[in-house]
Amino acid sequence: MARVVAYIPDLLFGSRVQADLLADGHVVELACDSAAVSDALTGARVLIVDLTDEVPARVGFIESLSVAGSLAGIATLAFYSHIEVDVREMAGSAGFDLVVPRSRMAREGAELVKRLTVDVA
Repeated sequence: MARVVAYIPDLLFGSRVQADLLADGHVVELACDSAAVSDALTGARVLIVDLTDEVPARVGFIESLSVAGSLAGIATLAFYSHIEVDVREMAGSAGFDLVVPRSRMAREGAELVKRLTVDVA
């Protein structure tokens, strides 16, 4: 399976995502800040980003990683609060491979990661 870095500062939800992905056979590293994400990207196949808070800063950070080439070969998955349609549009414009509501991430996280790893393989 895939090595996944999950930039999810909400530890409770991050633990839930991590458990679902581990159960599906993925190797998961939780990162709660941008420095930890940068340190963890080597060898990752998927980067998951929580866009339910500090959206401009997180989107800008991902854009800077992309420009620097740090995301080459890494699929990106973002999730957002379903009521913030503008966040979905911002993430899509920033180049995320897949952008889904938080509820879908909770229900289908492992399947979404599997889909992304097939798409970039």
